[in-house]
Formats: sequence, C-alpha cells, structure tokens
Amino acid sequence: MRTDGVTKHAVVIAGGGPTGLMLAAELALAQVDVAIVERRASQEVAGSRSRGLHSRSLEVLDQRGVVDRFVSQGQAVQNVAFGQAHLDLSDFPTRHNHGLALMQERFERILAEWVGELAVPVYRRCEVTGFTQDDTGVDVELSDRRVLRAKYLVGCDGGRSLVRKAAGIEFPGWDASISYLIAEVEMTGAPEFGIRRDAKGTYAMGKLEDGRVGVVLREEQVVTGEAPTLEALREGLIALYGTDYGLRGAKHLSRFTDMTRQAASYRDRRVLLAGDAAHVHSPMGGQGLNLGVQDAVNLGWKLAQVVRGISPEALLDTYQAERHPVAARALRKTMAQTALSRGDARMDAVRETLAELLRMDGPRKQYAAMMSGLDIHYDLGDGHPLLGRRVPDLDLVTADGPRRVFHLLHNARPVLLNLGEPGALDVTPWTDRVRRVEARYSGAWELPVLGTVSPPVAMLIRPDGHVAWVGEGTDHGLREALTRWFGPPRST
Repeated sequence: MRTDGVTKHAVVIAGGGPTGLMLAAELALAQVDVAIVERRASQEVAGSRSRGLHSRSLEVLDQRGVVDRFVSQGQAVQNVAFGQAHLDLSDFPTRHNHGLALMQERFERILAEWVGELAVPVYRRCEVTGFTQDDTGVDVELSDRRVLRAKYLVGCDGGRSLVRKAAGIEFPGWDASISYLIAEVEMTGAPEFGIRRDAKGTYAMGKLEDGRVGVVLREEQVVTGEAPTLEALREGLIALYGTDYGLRGAKHLSRFTDMTRQAASYRDRRVLLAGDAAHVHSPMGGQGLNLGVQDAVNLGWKLAQVVRGISPEALLDTYQAERHPVAARALRKTMAQTALSRGDARMDAVRETLAELLRMDGPRKQYAAMMSGLDIHYDLGDGHPLLGRRVPDLDLVTADGPRRVFHLLHNARPVLLNLGEPGALDVTPWTDRVRRVEARYSGAWELPVLGTVSPPVAMLIRPDGHVAWVGEGTDHGLREALTRWFGPPRST
C-alpha cells in the first residue's frame, strides 16, 4: 500500500536468504503483509555455502507441507558428525531420521518459489541503508532512495548485518583463530582426494560434478576482510601439497573463518534479528542455515500475532528467551569442533577418546539429537516431558479419516489436539485462533534421547510445532496457556 509517496507493509525483512525467505513464508501464511528487501537480482549464491539440511529443518518444512519439494531435489544422507565422528540417526523416532544433501542455492530457489506462490513482494537489486523507528513503526531507507514504512523491521541480512549495527546492538564473541579458503576449481593434474590434518587445522580435496574439484585449505596466517585470489589459492596448495595440480581456474572462491559472535539482544523495540544477523560461527557441523530457518519459524507466528493485535508486544520477548540459548549452545559446539580439527598428537588423542565415547549408544543419541535440532527444549516450566519440545508426527485417526500431526500444522495455526473424551475441552473463546482436533492414537509416544514417554490426553501445539500445554486428564492450566501464547479470550 502506498500513502503520500511511502510504501507501507506490516513487516519488512532485510535479506532474502534462507532465513528471510522462511520468515516471509511464515508471515504470509498468517495473512501478514510482508515484503523482502534483497540486494541480489536472483537467488544465485556466490561461493560455496551450506550443503544440506538437518532432520529438524526437514520436520519444519514437513509441518508446512512443502518438504517433498526439497527432498525431491536432494539426497537423504546421514550428515551429522561431531569431531569427525559420524552420528547415525536411522534409529531415531522421526520420519526424517536423516539429513538432506542439498546445495544452498537450490534450497533458496525452491524456498523462493514457495514464497512467490504466497505473493510476497521482493524489492530486488537494493538493500536497507538505514532506518528510523518510533512508537508506531519503522521508516526503512533503501539504497535506491525509496522509503518503506513498516510496523516491524527484521534483519536477516547476514553476519555483517547493517540492521544490527544501525540498531546499536552489541555483537560480543571471539575473533577468528583460523581462516580457510574454499573453492570449486579446474585442475589439469590428478589431485589427491581426501581429508588431511596438521597441527594448525584440516584441509581436503574432493571430486565434484563435471570433473571439477572441491578444495578446502586452512591458511598459514589468519586472514579476514580480504577477497581471496586465485594466486592465494595456488600458494596454499603448494604449501600444503607441494603442487598446485595444474590449477587453471575457480568457479567459486571464498574464505571463511571460525569467528564466533552472538547478538546481545535479538530485539530493539520494533527491530528484530534472525539467522546470521543474530549469530555467526564456524560452518563446521552445518548449523548455520538450519539455525536461521528455525529462528524464522519461532519468530514468524509470534510477530504475526503481535502485528494483527492478537497478542501483546511482550510475546516477542519469548523469541530471544527461546532462541538465544539454542544458538549459544550451537556456537560453543562449533568452537569445539574447530579445536578438534587440529591434528597434533594431543588433539589426536582427544579426538580418538571422543570417538570412543560417541560410539556408545547414549552419547551418540544425545549428540546426534543436539546437532540435528531434534532435542530442542524450550523452558515452558515443569510438567510432562513433551512440554516445550517438538511434537512427534503421529498417525492419528480422526472423524475425517487418517491424519498426521504435521498435516494439522500446514497453515501455521495452533492446534488443540484432544485424544480423550470428545468435546471435553472448551476453547470457544479462542476458536478464531486455535483449531480443535478430536482424534485417537494407540501407539507409543517416543522422543529423541528420552525414549518412551507417558501418553498425554491432550496437547496444545504452537504453530512452530512445539508443545505449549499438556493435558493429563483435566483442563488445568489450559486457559492460562491459551492466553499466554495466543492472546486473551474473545469477549462474548
């Protein structure tokens, strides 16, 4: 909508990468007027980025009914590892007991197609250059001199986030201790494929499509802020392998480090952060894209309810309360993996000891669940083990036929799932916001790591798939949970 020369949206998202696209989809599903500002002309990704999704991210896409779009373009793999110890998820109680090998560019293109179907406008070839916020909204300045007016601005604009800097949000953490060159190259010689390790770090070469070679080289000195060159790559190959193997050119060439930082706050009044704008770390473990997608799914429904006047602004405080600890844990684990990548005799001993531990069933399950995102537990108080955790995707029997739990979440609305006496739970004052489903389920209830848990009689499931209330035979606490998460009851 345009008013007095200013285009208005309820929410403006700075950045159209994985996090920004997923957030836009969540808001669009909630009938919120959202727009993306993206500097790229298309979803083409420069350099080598994420190469896959973890199990919980696949579940999140399944909750929205779009996971098949991604699975059809990728390959199911056991891609969870810690310190070079591979962790098998194949015995986990989830339909997606594996990861998905899928290049980030392809992931973004599929996601962008979905966002296009949801009619989200994208301002391409421009970026946010500044903003001013007041009590009712944010004036967002673009590089093409246009101004957008929004109720909220969300920075999904990466580790160097202008939104974060302009908001004055601190970004504490640790500077880089190592830097790497990563490239897809052409060589006339016969490279030595495989992973190598020395006292300073890891380096490797692997065969790619069309005869190209993937190269990852640790650098002799830490380099930050400089664009890598083909000559630097050549020098790195000679230093580590004794030859450049007839290096002819590079299709992609970039640099990454293990710099580790996290925003002190994910929100400054009407400005929020998600994805790499809120946290950066080493790519070891493949956490980055997955953390961002799950940030978006946690924030989207909450922001939508505040924008639509369903919930008070205080609901947004739960975004940081829930997601900041998840990212903080991931940052520390990626720091540990960077240390484990070094190859002196002492670290070899640590890595071998850790590998022995992770071959044991208990530690293997605990770390596999953590790295895949399946163990996330938001602190919603004491109670049933399901409270605050992801809901299992059960096969239900309903009056309308068989339904999976995830099918009930396709439209990103909360669900009160009643597995007890039909009609026993009254949510009449919230029926405009919460869908009530009567169903039966007779199988076991299993959670990753925890195993079998006692079957609940009813559950209140948030749009992000986490359980907000568990009923064990009464409606005790239900009205309080409904009000906390989905606003006050509708007056009659």
